[in-house]
Amino acid sequence: MFELFTERARHAVTLSQDEAIALGHDFIGTEHLLLGLVGTERSTAGDVLREQGVEHTRARRETVRVLEAAGVAATGGREAKDALSSLGIDVAEIKRKADDNFGPGAFQYPRPAYAEDAKKALEQTLSEARALGRETFGTEHILLGLLAAGEGRGLDVLAALDVDAAGLREAVLARVAEDAS
Repeated sequence: MFELFTERARHAVTLSQDEAIALGHDFIGTEHLLLGLVGTERSTAGDVLREQGVEHTRARRETVRVLEAAGVAATGGREAKDALSSLGIDVAEIKRKADDNFGPGAFQYPRPAYAEDAKKALEQTLSEARALGRETFGTEHILLGLLAAGEGRGLDVLAALDVDAAGLREAVLARVAEDAS
């Protein structure tokens, strides 16, 4: 499915993975997708989000607050690392060797998996793009998919930032229509 994403959309998804890792989460939820979208410069979703007052630093702070309030701990993949350690595998040593051979940050373990809400949002991305007559998926379609999925902590973060989901959807659709003309 990711081969159908535009370059900026792929960048947003990569940023969402990076955000999850940086925050110490072993999953990618809609909150991380939101952070990836707002962090993508010169993208339809990022531009509309910023116009709606969603600034990356505040969104990140609200993400942490929403997750902490929900009792979601930042484990940094500790369980997976501990499991490998119990087998005699030193993840830190593997990371060091990978950094030496391939450059800093080349090895990330564990790679966060997509949470169910993020999977649903990405599935909705396809529906949103097709409904707009598109065969490729841009950042705007990911954001529309996140909103259409109707669940996930990404929506909680938007609400905490006083962003109305329905108004945001209208703004994205208006921008898509403007760009098409």
